[in-house]
Amino acid sequence: MNAVPTPSPAPLAELPLFPLGTVLFPGALLPLQLFELRYLQMIGECERTATGFGVVTLVQGREVHRPGAAAEQFETMGTRVQIERIERPQAGLVMVWCRGVERFSIQSTQQRSDGLWTGQVQALTPEPDVQVPEDLQHLSAQMHEVLTELSAQPSTVPHWAKAWRLQDCSWLSNRWGELLPLPLQMKYRLFALQEPLMRLELIGDMVAPADRPPQPSATPSGGQGQKPPANS
Repeated sequence: MNAVPTPSPAPLAELPLFPLGTVLFPGALLPLQLFELRYLQMIGECERTATGFGVVTLVQGREVHRPGAAAEQFETMGTRVQIERIERPQAGLVMVWCRGVERFSIQSTQQRSDGLWTGQVQALTPEPDVQVPEDLQHLSAQMHEVLTELSAQPSTVPHWAKAWRLQDCSWLSNRWGELLPLPLQMKYRLFALQEPLMRLELIGDMVAPADRPPQPSATPSGGQGQKPPANS
């Protein structure tokens, strides 16, 4: 019997990193308002090179840099994003809508002189397509109800693609992980699991058949979501 070849690991790539106090699941929309110089420059570089950046979850430090604050530390897995829309309503303020594309692991990091973090990252193998089992079908039905309501509401950028993969454990568990109001550490543990059926089973243990996930906001918020004071 011929052995099944092992997939080659993805090559390393350098990626700007954006540490935030959130967990971004693949497929999720992340609206941001940016005003720190390091991130304004990052978005400009992403526009010029038609590339994205990586969102990583903070474990120490603040989203907005403050003199004397603890150094930023973040988890070792993150999500590469693609930028879907950019608006500049005023000087020094950029509104960005970006979407999670794929998980990656961080191999090394460095911080530039302007404070921006960059990392050598490796894309993780895409999760397999796994059918939602019968005992978890209520999670699919409940998510369909919420997405149907959301799709009828006007928004600057759609929250999710129209192709709802409600019978795919990976896609469905990512949507529940995104919407459930869980502590940050628990969200990250779900995110870091690379077994989509196991992730969905854990969510099934937390969600009763009558529960509904909360509806997200399409207004740019995220890590630097509050409009900065005039001297920022």
